[in-house]
Amino acid sequence: MDAPNACDITKEKVNLETSTIAWSQLQRFFAAGAAVFVAAELDLVDVAYQFSIDNKDQVALWMRDNQLALVSDQQASKWFETDAEVWAVVVKPWILVQPC
Repeated sequence: MDAPNACDITKEKVNLETSTIAWSQLQRFFAAGAAVFVAAELDLVDVAYQFSIDNKDQVALWMRDNQLALVSDQQASKWFETDAEVWAVVVKPWILVQPC
């Protein structure tokens, strides 16, 4: 059995820190401009890992493809009105959120 590498350990740590949470509990992060939408087709753990290692090139690609962006007013309003649950993980100073 191979010993885990640093990448695996970090991704495992990130995975353990993800959780579902009511969007209404994240309003202060949205108001502060720190809530980042992650498209459903992306792996939230992988996105968080790329943020944690400051992989600006990958983040820029996701942003260019509209798979990653600050949560819009329209998204926030819809999630609030429907009392939506989202998957979330904190990668300071950001909170990454993905619809469940």
